[in-house]
Amino acid sequence: MYTLGEFIIENRDYFSYSTEELLRLFSSIKLASKAIHKEVNKAGLTEKIIGSSGITNIQGENQQKLDNFAHKAFIESFKSRNVVCGIASEESKDFIVINNKKENPLQNQYIVLIDPLDGSSNIDVNVSIGTIFSVYIRKSPIQMNVTIEDFLQRGNQQILAGYIIYGSSTILVYSIGNGVHGFTLDPSVGTFYLSHHNLSFPKEGKIYSINEANYTKFSNGIRKFIRYCQENKNKENRSYTARYIGSLVGDFHRNMIQGGIYIYPKNASYPEGKLRLIYECNPIAFLTEQAGGKASDGKRRILDIEPKKLHQRTPFVCGPTEMVSKLEEFMDNCG
Repeated sequence: MYTLGEFIIENRDYFSYSTEELLRLFSSIKLASKAIHKEVNKAGLTEKIIGSSGITNIQGENQQKLDNFAHKAFIESFKSRNVVCGIASEESKDFIVINNKKENPLQNQYIVLIDPLDGSSNIDVNVSIGTIFSVYIRKSPIQMNVTIEDFLQRGNQQILAGYIIYGSSTILVYSIGNGVHGFTLDPSVGTFYLSHHNLSFPKEGKIYSINEANYTKFSNGIRKFIRYCQENKNKENRSYTARYIGSLVGDFHRNMIQGGIYIYPKNASYPEGKLRLIYECNPIAFLTEQAGGKASDGKRRILDIEPKKLHQRTPFVCGPTEMVSKLEEFMDNCG
């Protein structure tokens, strides 16, 4: 069986930058994810890791104890590997400058954007949660400190994107532009082994994932698409099945394997959408396209949107190309 490190080395020709640095990036990701895996598997046995921390984060959401643990785990892990020059986290108001190599402190060229713990409201009820990450090459001169422009890059500039899902098993899924590959953690030896090679969306999906409790707040186009999904049309091989976890990583992982569309549109409560463009939507959109699917905000390609601020929100749709295109058709015709 391929380990993650062996697979990276075997496929190093697909990565345009240093293989050694890519391995160090993944070393940071693996270390933090294994620490989170350990804590997730102890949830319910200790009050130190479940429940609210009593803090409201920059998103205006109640921060869970495990949110804070995951944020600190990834920040410290990336700092210790001396491979990135800046990190932006969904849990932080501002980006973090990494400058810890004494002889040449500004030489690192990688920017990391991360949602340390997606779906944290599911922690206390033992439902799948995840980490979402993406990596860019800095735009500012290497002799200078990083700037906000280094983090506000379009998603089509990503050189690496992925997620870790903590569920019945812990799986790391990533792409460097040569398809999507998944590695399952064997906790007995602490190693990620290749378990999902060249993941791709089934051409025809059978699942739609949306919080239908917000139905009355959706636009006409979204409501009509939901009714379209619910219609029983044998000749068109419909109707679809509704599946919604409330964790982007969990819903996306299932839909990519089984075939389905994920929808988080704008609504009356979130007129700009709820999901964060650079921490959640861009990396998941990158993986979607690498898996043969399509990702948009209902009208335009997610990866072409130019971010204006760190915590920018956007409507988000991703899944098999035909399903996403059909939703966009409803949006064009009905608004």
